[in-house]
Amino acid sequence: MSEVAQAATDKRMSRFFWIGLALLGVSTGPLLIVIVAAQLGLTRDPNPNLLGFWILALFTFWPSVLLIVVGIVRTRSKRRASQAR
Repeated sequence: MSEVAQAATDKRMSRFFWIGLALLGVSTGPLLIVIVAAQLGLTRDPNPNLLGFWILALFTFWPSVLLIVVGIVRTRSKRRASQAR
């Protein structure tokens, strides 16, 4: 493998990291958007019902954090293995 391709591969994060990051955004994003919109007065109801968004965030937050941590660990171990060669 050329040095340029090796450098690009070394800087790339694990797929687990990106999946976890996307899952975190999809799970907590709607909840945060509704909370901020209600605080700014963009909704008719100043106290909207957040139960559905809260349940979505509840069941997907910790799996997404776990995927992010696994992705970071895998990336660091691959980088250490490639530096050891």
